Amino acid sequence: MQTEKEGEDDVSPEEYVALSDFTGSGSDQLSFSRGDRLLVHTKPSSEWWWAELQEVKGYVPASYLRKSTAEEEEDVSLEDPWQDEEYFGSYGTLRLHLEMLSDKSRTEAYRQVILSNSASLKNKVVMDLGCGTGIISLFCAQLAQPSLVYAVEASSMADYTRQLVKQNGSEEVVSVLQARAEEIELPERVDVLVLSGWETFEFMVESVLLARDRWLREGGVMWPSSAALTLVPCQAHSYYDEKMAFWERPYGLDFTPLQPLAQQEFFTKPKFSHLVEPADCLSAPCDVISLDMYTLQIKDLEEIKGQFQFCVEKPGVFHGFTTWFTAHFESLETGSPPVELNTGPHFKPTHWKQTLFMLDNPVSVCAGDSISGSIVLHRNPVWRRHMTITLHWNVNGSTEETENCKFPMWR
Repeated sequence: MQTEKEGEDDVSPEEYVALSDFTGSGSDQLSFSRGDRLLVHTKPSSEWWWAELQEVKGYVPASYLRKSTAEEEEDVSLEDPWQDEEYFGSYGTLRLHLEMLSDKSRTEAYRQVILSNSASLKNKVVMDLGCGTGIISLFCAQLAQPSLVYAVEASSMADYTRQLVKQNGSEEVVSVLQARAEEIELPERVDVLVLSGWETFEFMVESVLLARDRWLREGGVMWPSSAALTLVPCQAHSYYDEKMAFWERPYGLDFTPLQPLAQQEFFTKPKFSHLVEPADCLSAPCDVISLDMYTLQIKDLEEIKGQFQFCVEKPGVFHGFTTWFTAHFESLETGSPPVELNTGPHFKPTHWKQTLFMLDNPVSVCAGDSISGSIVLHRNPVWRRHMTITLHWNVNGSTEETENCKFPMWR
């Protein structure tokens, strides 16, 4: 990021109020406290604005600020920081359920978990949290012999789930409850807690932890039991050419003045649903963050950090990082290995695919080069289902660093 903005004095600054504390991570970022009033001079991107506080200027995260007028402040007080209507509303339609059910890797992994643990599930009480259409509850009812399955769904899909349960002859075992995890009332604790709509690093996980602490009996099992976020430096020639190199000579004309705008528009946010080719991975991947679903606490979600160090295996162009996750389902059977759901490029594609973080500028690397740094997942203090991803990196110990800005964790 640049530290000076041309033309900032040509436009009158706007006053904004800080909704939460923020500590800048570099010399070009401003630190401020909740309630501070900042003057915003320019808005170079939707994520970072150039502002002033007590005659000191720097970049500030736009999501931490709101207009300081009384009308705006009143609107903010009425807004739902969880955006539940939007979030659960998306699960009340068939689009997301079709996507998940069509994902054979994901659905078969859950089916295999139930099937391989069918003997141990006999007479157990199961909670299927975020059950959607209830397919995992139906797997339990038809492949094992649990005494009861509580199928919990917050969206309006619950009405259809009841019909599907009855249609498949499982109403004696599966009880569908339409409620959020925070509102569930059960007559008993459960032996197994299953999260159907598993979005590993989405903040549905807070609801899961609340349900765990309240309803999972001592010694009970959670599925998934653990998860890991995996990172790898990669090439992305086709995406770079499509979004950046395109502007060099379209139709024989020089459009390079648009490249900085293209960089800001396309590379300051991650690319979801990316499929990285194994051949484009510049090194072996590594797990940078691991979550143990038994010991993870809600306070741990505010900031999650990881370190990485990669050894480049072949010469190429370092365009960015690709991430994916792996979920592990521990076995109820003594000595049996856990079932793994891996969403990485070396396995069958899932509906999650992978996520690509592009660097501002590509870097040529050679075999044997070292790429090291850190990743930080910082929870948005206002919009609680969103987070900021920050990547600091260097090649062979150089002082050059880059960072990626926030992005919403659901689409």
